[in-house]
Amino acid sequence: MNAIANLSRRGVLRGGASSGFILGFHVAGYNPIFNAAVAAVVDAVLSPNVYVAIDTSGRVSITIPRSEMGTGIKTSLAQALADELDAEWTDIHIIQAQGDEKYGDQNTDGSRSVRQFLLPLRRAGASARQMLIAAAAQRWKASPTECRTQVGEVIGPKASHRLRYGDLVEAATRLPVPAPESLTLKSPKDWRYIGKPLPVVDLDDIVHGKAVYGIDFTLPGMKYASIERPPVYGATLKSYDGKAALATPGVERVVEIPVASPPAGFRPLGGVAIIASNTWAAEQGRQQLKIEWDEGPNGGFDSDAYYRELGATALKPGQVFRHNGDVDAALAGAAKRISADYFVPHLAHAMMEPEAAVAQVVNGVCEVWAATQNPQQARKTVAEALGVDPADVTINVTLLGGGFGRKSKPDYVGEAAVLAGMVGAPVKVTWTREDDIKHDYFHAACADHLEAGLNANGKTVAWLHRSVFPSIAATFKPGVTYGAQGEMDQGVVDMPYDIANVRCENGPAKAHVRVGWYRSVYNIPHGFALGSFVDELAAAASKDPVEHILELLGDPRKVDLRAMGVNYGNYGASLDDYPVDTARHRAVVQLAAERAGWGRKLPPRSGLGIAVHRSFLTYVAAVARVAVDARGDVSVQRIDLAVDCGQVLNPDRVTAQFEGAAVMGLGNTMFSSLTFKNGQAQQTNFADYLVARMDSAPETHVHIVPSDAPPGGVGEPGVPPVSAAICNAIYAATGRRIRALPVDPQQLATT
Repeated sequence: MNAIANLSRRGVLRGGASSGFILGFHVAGYNPIFNAAVAAVVDAVLSPNVYVAIDTSGRVSITIPRSEMGTGIKTSLAQALADELDAEWTDIHIIQAQGDEKYGDQNTDGSRSVRQFLLPLRRAGASARQMLIAAAAQRWKASPTECRTQVGEVIGPKASHRLRYGDLVEAATRLPVPAPESLTLKSPKDWRYIGKPLPVVDLDDIVHGKAVYGIDFTLPGMKYASIERPPVYGATLKSYDGKAALATPGVERVVEIPVASPPAGFRPLGGVAIIASNTWAAEQGRQQLKIEWDEGPNGGFDSDAYYRELGATALKPGQVFRHNGDVDAALAGAAKRISADYFVPHLAHAMMEPEAAVAQVVNGVCEVWAATQNPQQARKTVAEALGVDPADVTINVTLLGGGFGRKSKPDYVGEAAVLAGMVGAPVKVTWTREDDIKHDYFHAACADHLEAGLNANGKTVAWLHRSVFPSIAATFKPGVTYGAQGEMDQGVVDMPYDIANVRCENGPAKAHVRVGWYRSVYNIPHGFALGSFVDELAAAASKDPVEHILELLGDPRKVDLRAMGVNYGNYGASLDDYPVDTARHRAVVQLAAERAGWGRKLPPRSGLGIAVHRSFLTYVAAVARVAVDARGDVSVQRIDLAVDCGQVLNPDRVTAQFEGAAVMGLGNTMFSSLTFKNGQAQQTNFADYLVARMDSAPETHVHIVPSDAPPGGVGEPGVPPVSAAICNAIYAATGRRIRALPVDPQQLATT
């Protein structure tokens, strides 16, 4: 990782380019991106690490290890490196990294990209800058301390001392790479790009339809596949007849893929694949298949009964994850006792670009092009599916048309690789929308039961929270029925309120479908339950909701969960660096309320609702304004989000992510729901699996709190408080509580 690559043009053209910065599509005879990279190499390249390379023309290549799926991460991380390098932005060439462990963790999930890569990429830029300064100082026989950089140049102590980066590359390649502890990072006052709203680097290609997503990629001689997968999770194939499918024009083969038994993990589900000369033929041939399945143990899965079972389990004692004080005694002695039950159903990711991947296998070596959030796991999945060494698998990452966590699970990538190996030609697998919804890694359904005791002054003195849901671990390990610590960490055990007596429990739930992480994961149901229940307590105490939240938070403090005996994971970050800080909770609550005009008089059947939630190390308060008509139809007119995500790399990208989170949170609240009968999802497309559309999107305002705290997450934290804020606003408008999602207008109708 710290080796210097000194590559000649001739060496590159001979195929000697193995440095991490020259990456791309290198199928024999079909490699436009690789050829473009080759053309940029002039004589020598300074590449002190896998993230940056500078050639003698002064061109800077920055390799970004995380996948781009609309978050702008390619741009934001490049800003950090370019700033430390002191490079001219127009000289930057950004390259998407292939799946390889040398780049560090490449899983673009968990809102961790900036947190994990800001410092490494700043150091990568600083190391190259320091080497260029040392090379210039050596040429001028000056001290490096007498030299400085200025936008692509090194300037020395004399007026004549000015050299472009490209002129120093060859000399710099002969110098040692500085140790990380010897690097001097730039002061924030000297930043030119960090914290600035630069446009995303792919914007022009996206606007003009030239951007390549997974669903767009093709290879010469490529075949197209459509797969009939088991209709029920765990079903097995009894028999099939493919004669009618083979008679369909364009269909070339019918291929059986071995079925994966639960827990399926990242493996392809299996089934029967149609191989054809085009996608349409493959899909038409698939409709002609005659298949008989053994539906297995999940064939009787009925979501209505299951959802009732989750609610019943939440009323019973469970495994304890946090216990402070004596909750039972405090509840028994309370002046007023409040309880409520909340429910969120299974949800589908339903990103705009469904799953797609292209694979080619030649002499046991596989190359893949896919829209994947997790190229390293994709590499492992392909290697396992083909029975080859991971070193013989190359994963090229295209742009992603949305992901939300679904595309970190590379079962579809494994499908393409398996079929390419069987067919002996490049194969493209494209999921239909129906495939995407029916065979998702579904967001877990969740039932939450909360109880609280209030004293005579309306102060909350006891808090009980039970949560019941199928664990994601059940998709990967047999026999899992209880939630993991990390799942309970998301909005249950990290409850920040200053309450003396607290108990948090988890009850058992069996998984009948593949369960996976979905944007903000268990913070969705927990944030809905937590934010809604706090509002119910405010009403019970006859207090203003904003003032009640501030009262519950108490004096600004760091919540010491470790001292409470909680094994809190804190999203993988140190509690010393990222404490649960109620001062930051308070600040976003006050800011959101102020910007939303909290307390002003509204028309009849209109209301404001507020909720606050910390997730992925970021603090977010949401205020929703709604109007409810006589039929019970809810119009979410405006959402204000106050955000403290620590240090910001690109404020435009932060704003865009929270605007999108508001719309997705609205969809979760008002529209989206999955039901199952006989083990099968009853919803199949956007006609019956509803998402928020343009006519329902609210006016959204994002208010970013200036902060020099370490960077928190951005992609996911905006979603959790939105549902509670909307439902609390509905209560303010109608006096009726919503405790189960999606909102049923019939509950709110007056006619």
